[in-house]
Amino acid sequence: MSASTAKANSQKPTDNREWLVLDGTDQVLGRMATKIATVLMGKHKPTYVPHVDTGDFVIVINAAKVRVSPALKERKRFLRTHSGYLGNQRSAPLTETFASNPARVIEQAVKKMMPKNGLARHMAAKLRIYAGESHPHVAQQPKPFPAWI
Repeated sequence: MSASTAKANSQKPTDNREWLVLDGTDQVLGRMATKIATVLMGKHKPTYVPHVDTGDFVIVINAAKVRVSPALKERKRFLRTHSGYLGNQRSAPLTETFASNPARVIEQAVKKMMPKNGLARHMAAKLRIYAGESHPHVAQQPKPFPAWI
């Protein structure tokens, strides 16, 4: 009998992740969030499998300079939070939330573009957002975000 005994190779999580820096100046919120979610999940790598976290770390600088397109969405879009209790849903317009905490707006946009499971929480933990130009991750030697993603 010459039965094929091919063994399936499964991807394993690795510790050699890259750190990528993305400048948010004049970037559209939704398009930037899809790029970030792609890198956090690891879909930009040829070794991507949906059940393993193979993504890279992403640092977003100049988060306060991100724009929402078109301008009409700024008045119509709301960020909602819910505590779990009846009647405790809070909503604030996107402009108010963006003025007070631009990192929260970007974080929510990225989280909503990722899978809805426990693995996505581990992937989202690799996202660092800063409103200004500087970040404290110089020791990780971050690379610029690739333009082809």
